[in-house]
Amino acid sequence: MTENSYDPHGDIDLENRRRRLLFRAWHRGIKELDLIFGNFVEANVKNFDETDCAWFESLFEEQDHEILQWVTSGEGVPEKFQGNMMSRLQKLDFMVLKAK
Repeated sequence: MTENSYDPHGDIDLENRRRRLLFRAWHRGIKELDLIFGNFVEANVKNFDETDCAWFESLFEEQDHEILQWVTSGEGVPEKFQGNMMSRLQKLDFMVLKAK
């Protein structure tokens, strides 16, 4: 089996992929990424198409500490994650912090 032949999300419809992304975005393991991804996905998931979902599904397979560095410092971002979606994440202008 080659890397390109396996798609764990292939049989899931778009709406359920969006729901799964939203859950995974809020449950990363590192609180900083929970806040970044959770807020971003929550604010944008309704507009995600198949390509956007696939981008996040692939990103979510990477190591948390590396993703956090890519988003916060912008350094070392692999080519497959460079582009509009990463640029939007790096702005952090979607963050909604609530005091408790």
